Amino acid sequence: MANTPLDPSSIKGLIFDYGGTIDCAGDHWAVIIREAYDTLPVPQLPLETFIDAYVFAERELARTRHILPEHNFLDMMRIKARIELERLVDTGAMQAGAPEKYAGPIADYCYAHARVCIDKVRPVLCRLAQSRPVALVSNFYGNIEAVLADFGLAPLFPIIIESAVVGIRKPDPRIFSLGVEALGLAPEEVLVIGDSLSKDIKPAQSIGCPTVWIKGRQWFGDTPGQHRGCTVESLDELAVLY
Repeated sequence: MANTPLDPSSIKGLIFDYGGTIDCAGDHWAVIIREAYDTLPVPQLPLETFIDAYVFAERELARTRHILPEHNFLDMMRIKARIELERLVDTGAMQAGAPEKYAGPIADYCYAHARVCIDKVRPVLCRLAQSRPVALVSNFYGNIEAVLADFGLAPLFPIIIESAVVGIRKPDPRIFSLGVEALGLAPEEVLVIGDSLSKDIKPAQSIGCPTVWIKGRQWFGDTPGQHRGCTVESLDELAVLY
């Protein structure tokens, strides 16, 4: 554990980010999806071509309701991969038929990766959920409850603030205020744990919450900058809060 040490006695509640923080060991999901493209027998792409497809899919998912509340993470990744691959076909980077051929294997790779990461942190999440009230605050597509249920995490997060449901997205700090209010605590009593300095840590700090940054692999070429707070490499380092 680095930088500002935590004072466990002052922490009365916890807010977790989900994507990247819990299911990806702090890494940006774009990095893992890129690894899937590089690892599987998929036509190799220049990084800038992959980034274009990734960003296109993210914007399409935000614009159009492709993902339904009952979709688990595997379902979601199949949809996301299909949209990326359709973009690659449209731009001439891949041949026709690529979505049908590669979306399934890419989704399977990502789902397996998420399950490994979640199983690794499950014990510490269980202990933390037993020690203090917990809320989940996430930018997600309206299906976070199905994702949590599929991974066996639903009992750990009785309070969920999901962007698609409340109509507020990070980095708007109001979404963290909703989590703090749901916990019935003051901001300075709620520790916010996330993998993104810009979307989790800085907004949470702006409303007075202490923070823990899970420092993983960032978006391609990003330099994370300075962090005023506690930095860890793994959720396991939060055992001090038990």
